[in-house]
Amino acid sequence: MIPTSRVAVIGGGRNCEHEVSLASAAAVADALERAGYHAMRLTIDPNGVWRDREDRPIGLAGAVQVLRSCAVAFPVLHGPHGEDGTLAALCDLADVPWVGSPLGASALAMDKWATKLVAGALGIATVPARLLTRANAHSYTFTHPVVVKPVAAGSSRGVSALREAAGLGPALDAAFTYDDRILVEDLMIGREIDLAVLGRPDGSRVVAPALEIVVPDGGIFDYAAKYDGAPDFLVPAPLDELTRTQLEQAAVTMYDALGCAGIARVDFFLAEHGPVLNEVNTTPGFTAQSQVPRMFAATGVSFDALLDLLVRDAMPALIPGPDHCQKHGFA
Repeated sequence: MIPTSRVAVIGGGRNCEHEVSLASAAAVADALERAGYHAMRLTIDPNGVWRDREDRPIGLAGAVQVLRSCAVAFPVLHGPHGEDGTLAALCDLADVPWVGSPLGASALAMDKWATKLVAGALGIATVPARLLTRANAHSYTFTHPVVVKPVAAGSSRGVSALREAAGLGPALDAAFTYDDRILVEDLMIGREIDLAVLGRPDGSRVVAPALEIVVPDGGIFDYAAKYDGAPDFLVPAPLDELTRTQLEQAAVTMYDALGCAGIARVDFFLAEHGPVLNEVNTTPGFTAQSQVPRMFAATGVSFDALLDLLVRDAMPALIPGPDHCQKHGFA
């Protein structure tokens, strides 16, 4: 019988989010060990080689053996080859329960263009955008301020705010570095508001207090703003009751429509006419200082308690009872 205390924590990855993913995975593993779990640390290096806790190469077959020795897996890879459902598919094939969304939800959410199509079908506003590929990018003519971004990349890599036509070529080149499809979105003026949605095994949804990202006037929350400085977060975001309800309903609607599980972060702009969906993250940053843990901390749920709940929810035999949920601040 597999010990219920063994959790495989997977970090790293063969994409530009490698270092960020390592930080999240280390934070998750450390917190789980504080909570009494035995964290089996697995890392995928930039070349795609699986490594064990001692950084020894064990290959994919060796990694699957480790996964199958654990009660649950906790993938913490941001960006392509991880957050896009790749690891969910591997865990599914290995018949190992995992924390987070299934393949389909992760793949849809990672694709910002597909996410816009889903939102549009649900009547949820999104930022007007045009999809470009390498084949048709030459046909785009700059007419107004826009944001250029890869369709499927993480942590705002390759994202440029463009206010003059002279910057179009470099902005397109930067985005195409990370994806063969890019979006050219209207530059949205509005507050940036994030919500975290937690799906419970009984079908209920918990929405943490909203977080506002304070950015300079005319700026964007790009990679440098996230990791090269100290982001200015307001939790809970100052919102009136109507706006808060609109945001929470839209976030839960997107979570359910995409088929998410575990925690997903749903990001919005708050414009004059109401909430506008930006994107959905099925593997958001997961250190104690990341947005999602900050949101739950505002309700009194600690980082360690949140991770404990996520792991327990992912184990079919260990669905938490009312006493455990109330202990950690969940109704």
